[in-house]
Amino acid sequence: MSDLDAPVTDLKGVGEALATKLARLRVASVADLLFHLPLRYQDRTRITPIATLRSGDEAVLEGEVMAAEVVHGRRRSLLVRLRDASGILSLRFFHFSPAQQQQFRAGTRVRAFGEARAGATGLELYHPEYRLIGEGAPPMEDHLTPIYPTTEGLHQARLRALIDQALARLEAAPEALPEWFPESLRRRFELPELHHCLSVLHHPPPETDPTALAEGRHPAGRRLALEELLAHQLSLREVRLRIQEDGAPPLPDGRGLQARFLTQLPFSLTGAQRRVLDEIRADLASERPMLRLVQGDVGSGKTVVAAMAALSAIAGGCQAAIMAPTEILAEQHYRAFQAWFAPLGIEVAWLAGKLKGKARLDAKAAILDGRAQMVVGTHALFQGDVHFQRLGLAIIDEQHRFGVHQRLALREKGEAGGLTPHQLVMTATPIPRTLAMSAYADLDVSVIDELPPGRTPVKTVVVPDERRPEVVSRIRHACAEGRQAYWVCTLIEESEALQCQAAEATRDELVEALPELAIGLVHGRMKPGEKAEVMTAFKEGELDLLVATTVIEVGVDVPNASLMIIENPERLGLSQLHQLRGRVGRGATESFCVLLYHPPLSESSRRRLTVMRETTDGFRIAEEDLALRGPGEVLGTRQTGLAQMKIADLERDADLLPRVSPLAEALLAQHPEASRPLIRRWLGEEAGRYGQV
Repeated sequence: MSDLDAPVTDLKGVGEALATKLARLRVASVADLLFHLPLRYQDRTRITPIATLRSGDEAVLEGEVMAAEVVHGRRRSLLVRLRDASGILSLRFFHFSPAQQQQFRAGTRVRAFGEARAGATGLELYHPEYRLIGEGAPPMEDHLTPIYPTTEGLHQARLRALIDQALARLEAAPEALPEWFPESLRRRFELPELHHCLSVLHHPPPETDPTALAEGRHPAGRRLALEELLAHQLSLREVRLRIQEDGAPPLPDGRGLQARFLTQLPFSLTGAQRRVLDEIRADLASERPMLRLVQGDVGSGKTVVAAMAALSAIAGGCQAAIMAPTEILAEQHYRAFQAWFAPLGIEVAWLAGKLKGKARLDAKAAILDGRAQMVVGTHALFQGDVHFQRLGLAIIDEQHRFGVHQRLALREKGEAGGLTPHQLVMTATPIPRTLAMSAYADLDVSVIDELPPGRTPVKTVVVPDERRPEVVSRIRHACAEGRQAYWVCTLIEESEALQCQAAEATRDELVEALPELAIGLVHGRMKPGEKAEVMTAFKEGELDLLVATTVIEVGVDVPNASLMIIENPERLGLSQLHQLRGRVGRGATESFCVLLYHPPLSESSRRRLTVMRETTDGFRIAEEDLALRGPGEVLGTRQTGLAQMKIADLERDADLLPRVSPLAEALLAQHPEASRPLIRRWLGEEAGRYGQV
């Protein structure tokens, strides 16, 4: 073990109590301190004349005490008047001792650092850091002073002293922190040397631009951000390689079965669907497991593509399974697959948390003995008591709702039969290309970028809530013509109970305003069976208007619904608004989405609603969402940890992402032995997790 791999308790002055505080900052080893970078910097390298100070400036001042007295205003304070050759300023202390007051005798020279603010006596420094200066004035700092992220009970001075100890160890033994990029790669990708970067970031020379450092624009910070992005990508590639080491069943294209299926459909496949199916067929014919993400906008026909892939598995004597994040969506898939596959003589099993007793036992038995060739369900599919006879294809819908581990868990279900199943991952939440390159480095990506013919684009209008009566009249008119409508309630409160109460209150108001309509209600606190019952009644036309919370965001398909009202849309992200809007416009009738906002709007809310009004292109919306909300929100918190990086910021460093893949390929080609140590450096204990379930 090198000096840098040692635990922080190996450093002078670090006991268990301090180690516990450091652990809250994700600092466990001496090396972790080196990668604990400053948030910002202070310039204490020069003395600033008092006369040049402006309110808000942080500066080092040096002067002579003119007077010090305790003053009684709203709060008792010690006021010290300090003079240099250019002017006079006050130091003010609200917490002080008699001994401290005695230090500030007239004529004493003081060096102080703090932020200048306008006060009762002109410019003042409140509770500045200071020292008394005797004959030999101490030298000024020779570098910018770092301000680190910290935690309760751990002061900046202590943290700086610990990091200085870590830097001293690095200087004494540079080989303890290897430079995993060889000189040739560093020249090709213009990467400064690692040790130099760490030195600059912790002890920047006085001439360094502190704003560029703090904002991550300095070459030293960008080098570390690129290395961290690379480590995450390498870890995902490692997952891919680990999965593909195991054999998968090469599956026939199943064209005969697929042709029979296609004759049942009332439409032809789009060119985009056919292109993606060709990519899937090529993957399935291989003995290496397919790992493919299919992105397609709302209504682009991903489920039909999934069905065609499932038929390839079934034609090859294997089972296929599709997993959805909610029971509503899973049940909808079950109905679709049952309607499509029953005429082909294929048994479809259904498994969800709400399935109990004999029905659950029967479904599990059919899955185990292979009678159920197609299995549809929620995360219940990968519970320990569910066993497949021969799982050849695992399909995961709405990937962003599942983490990598849940996705990999389905792998084990095939391994029981001696196989690693092919994996097809689908999402209707378009992911910007830059994010897909990082977040899904373990997957090949296909895009269905064409909507089926006959789809009428949804028209979106933005209306202030003072025009609510007009919107209610619009619902009356649409339903009188035989169409159906959604009214979506959104609330800023985190409490699900409050959201449900608001939805119930809205339903009651609308029942009173529209007594001639049949109005239903769906919200998150209803039992799954109750939700399904209301959704079925709406789908079958027994209800005219459905009042709902955002539980209907994903996968509800009611072609006759042509009007959606989203209340308080300013409270939602763009991708979620786009998903909700996708519940209408699923038939041939012209459809409308009314965004009923509460004025005044903030600038970002106005921008979001403008984007919604101007485009129905999910990929443009995803790019805007990334710009407005950042990658953590767009990807969802249950992703691979990309949104919780130490140094890199996917939004700020988006321009680095195109360099990550070529750098990964070059490193793996020239120095594959560097991959694992780089992953361990940046992901620590996380490094081995991705492929282990």
